[in-house]
Amino acid sequence: MDRTLYIICYDITNQRRLKRVCDFLKGYSTGGQKSVYECFLTKGEIKLIIRTLKRMIHEAEDRVHIFQMDARSKTHTLGIAVKPKDPSFFYIG
Repeated sequence: MDRTLYIICYDITNQRRLKRVCDFLKGYSTGGQKSVYECFLTKGEIKLIIRTLKRMIHEAEDRVHIFQMDARSKTHTLGIAVKPKDPSFFYIG
């Protein structure tokens, strides 16, 4: 099963929606910080995430950005940042 690294970040204006989106994305995340998550996802998972987020957010007020990362690109980290790593297994829950 091929997984691709995505960076998903958001700006949600309502506290209740913010908590729901945060809790949802944490289930797919391998790392990140505050409102930015690193997620190694299959094609099916990214489709599910997009569909679910569309139902969770208020499109006139909230923002979600999903960036597909190129595996050939070099990752630069600064400070105590840890380079994203595709783990051998995932627990989604």
